[in-house]
Amino acid sequence: MKFKIPFKITFWKVVLIAAWIFGIVAGILRFSKGLGAATHLSDHFPWGLWIGFDILCGVGLAAGGFTIAAIVYVFHIKRFYPILRPTILTAFLGYLMVIVGLLFDLGQPFRIWHLIFWWNPHSVLFEVGWCVMLYTTVLALEFSPVLFERLGWTGPKKWIKKVTIPLVIAGVILSTLHQSSLGSLYLIMPGKLYPFWYSPILPFLFFISAVAVGCAMVIFESHLSGRAFGHRLRVDVLADLGRVMLVTLGVYLILKIQDFTAHGVWQYLSQMRTETYLFLLEIVTGVIAPIVLLLIKKIRISARGLYYVSVCTITGFLLNRINVAITGMQASSGVSYFPSWMEIAITTAIVATGFFVFSMATRYLPIFKHPESFDELEDHEALPQDAVFEAGV
Repeated sequence: MKFKIPFKITFWKVVLIAAWIFGIVAGILRFSKGLGAATHLSDHFPWGLWIGFDILCGVGLAAGGFTIAAIVYVFHIKRFYPILRPTILTAFLGYLMVIVGLLFDLGQPFRIWHLIFWWNPHSVLFEVGWCVMLYTTVLALEFSPVLFERLGWTGPKKWIKKVTIPLVIAGVILSTLHQSSLGSLYLIMPGKLYPFWYSPILPFLFFISAVAVGCAMVIFESHLSGRAFGHRLRVDVLADLGRVMLVTLGVYLILKIQDFTAHGVWQYLSQMRTETYLFLLEIVTGVIAPIVLLLIKKIRISARGLYYVSVCTITGFLLNRINVAITGMQASSGVSYFPSWMEIAITTAIVATGFFVFSMATRYLPIFKHPESFDELEDHEALPQDAVFEAGV
C-alpha cells in the first residue's frame, strides 16, 4: 500500500515546515539551556534580535489596526471599511507574535504574570507591558464578530457591536501610549545610543513612523491577499492611504532635520562607519524614496506603484527599529553582537506561523466578506464592494 501525502507539496509549505522544525529545536534548547547558551546576548548587550525585531518591529507593523479602526469608526470615513477586518486580523496576530517573542526573550518567562500584581508605575516597561496586554484584549474583541459570524452566534455579535466605538477609542489611546513609549525606553540612554537615533523627541518619532508603516502594511497585505486569495481592493482607497503616508513621512523627515540641526548631529555624517552607512540606508530607503515616489501622481494612483512604496517604507521602518535596538547600541557596549542561529530560527518560526494563521483565517473565516451591508456603521449606508486593482497589478 502506497503512502499518500494528504496535502499538496509546494515550495512555501516546505519553507514553513522547515521554519517550524528549526524553531521548535531552537525553542527547546533555549528553555532547557537558558539564554546564555541559546543566544549571543550578554550582560554588556542584553537586548538583541528578539527585542529589536520581534517586539519593536512587531508592534509598529501592527499599527494599521488602530489607524484604520479610528478612520472607520471614529472619523466615519466609511470607504475604508472593506480593509478593516484583514487589518484588525493582522494587528491581532502581530501582537500575539510580539507576546510570544517576549516570552522567549525574558530570562524567567513564567513570572510574566507578576506585572499584573506588582506595579511599578515609574517604569516605562510597566506601561508598555500593560498597554500591550490591554490592547491585545481590545483587538481580540474587535476581531471576535468575525468568529461569531462564522459560528452563527448572533447574540454575542450584537453585544460586541454595541461597545465597538468605546473599544476602538480605547484601542487608539492604548496604541498611542505604547507606540511612543517604546521610544521612551531609549531616552534614558543618551550616552549609549548613537546620536543618529537618540533624540528627546524619540517617542514622537516612534509614533509617527508607526502610523506611516501601519498604512504601508495595509497596502502590502492587500497586494499579497489579492495575489493569493483574489481579494483585491479599490485603488482609490489605497491611494488615500498613500496620501496619509506622504504626510506622515514628510512630518517625520522635517522633525528629523530639525532635530539633527538642534543637536549638532550633522557632523557625524562625515564619519565613514557602520552607523553612518546603515542610517543613510534607512533614511533613503524608508523616508526619502517613498516621499519622492508618492509625489509622482502616476505612482500615487497605481496599485503596483503603491505596493513598491509600501515595500520601501516597511524596509526603512525595520532598519530604523533594528538600528535603534542593535546598531546604535553596539559602539557604547564595547562588544559586537550578531544573533545566533537559534535566535534567527525562533524569530523565523514566529513570523512563519503568523503568515500561516492569516492564510487559514482568510480561508475559513469571513475576513473579506461583509454580508450585513456594513451595518456596523451608524447610518447603515452601503459601501462599494471590493473591486479589482487597476491594470498593471
